[in-house]
Amino acid sequence: MSTLGPVTKAHRFDERRLADYLCAQGLDDFRGGLTALQYQGGQSNPTFRLEGGGRHFVLRKKPPGDLLPSAHLVECEYRVMKALADTGVPVPGTRLLCEDPAVLGQTFFVMEHVEGRVLPAPDLPEAASPAERTAIYDAMNRTLARLHSVDWRAVGLSDFGKPSGYVARQISLWTKQYEVSRHREVPAMEALIEWLPANIPDRGGGVGSGAGPAGSGAGPAAAGAGREETTIAHGDYRLDNMILHPTEPRVVAVVDWELSTLGHPLADLAYNCMTYHLPEGPLWKGLGGADCEALGIPSEEDYVAAYCRRTGGDGVPDWNFFMAFGLFRLASICQGVYARAMQGNASSRNALEIGRKAPTLAETGWRIARSQAGGSSGR
Repeated sequence: MSTLGPVTKAHRFDERRLADYLCAQGLDDFRGGLTALQYQGGQSNPTFRLEGGGRHFVLRKKPPGDLLPSAHLVECEYRVMKALADTGVPVPGTRLLCEDPAVLGQTFFVMEHVEGRVLPAPDLPEAASPAERTAIYDAMNRTLARLHSVDWRAVGLSDFGKPSGYVARQISLWTKQYEVSRHREVPAMEALIEWLPANIPDRGGGVGSGAGPAGSGAGPAAAGAGREETTIAHGDYRLDNMILHPTEPRVVAVVDWELSTLGHPLADLAYNCMTYHLPEGPLWKGLGGADCEALGIPSEEDYVAAYCRRTGGDGVPDWNFFMAFGLFRLASICQGVYARAMQGNASSRNALEIGRKAPTLAETGWRIARSQAGGSSGR
């Protein structure tokens, strides 16, 4: 979402009315009015850079039109970022949340603008050297481990989600979302819808000794084997949902918290690692076929092992399940993007193309799921 352009027709709003509202809420920078540009690339909640009084802010809102159930929860984004402000997890500073539809027509929030780099391609062609790529991946890994170490009760998020049953609820939710937005039959998706609920690991996925990716023995986190873990889960944790320092390999802000809730850390970790299983290409943010060693990018095994060292785990016996689960979720998300594109209220111009990725994601997930019985990583 690093590219800025004019506000698209579907998402235009009354800038004068917004400026007056922001001034009334204490943001005096907009007393002389504002100008808005829209970030391109995001597929869910439309996001805008506001300029007023020589300063920049970011506004994020729900899209117009009929929305899928439980989707586009900008209220949750605002709440979790506000809660994380003093935890060491880098997030933009929040300024206000508006749930009054009279202002823009939809709920929105305003946050601080964070200067930095958004690097969309996982092979990091912008990096100056393999060493910089190594450092960027390590920073992304360290930030995820830090998020999963936050005491969610202490930061006021005890009611941010149910502390158990995350995986089952997510499977049910994304199955319903997929069925609402379905436009054609995808056999692999139907297979996952049947397989995933029947194969949820005991208590949501244990942590302890066991094979991780390709038998690495690596795995996350902080509880004993067999106990369901609960952390703050970002839900869409990937390279292009973070802002890096302008010159240093350091994460200065994690963004796009729309899918965050209390959840299982392995779901975040596997989702973050999906790029290792996806192909390269203009519409795919994948490392499939890339020479990671030459690029300075850690292998999936090494990346998971680094996370485990940071969080105290020593095994992911259910890695294939969580990888298949993550691909299923993303396939359902892409299907929703396609549905919004057909309705004319998508957040990005390439929404139709993004939506067409759902079958390949489902097929990759089903391939990995089928390998579960044989103990393979699915790679």
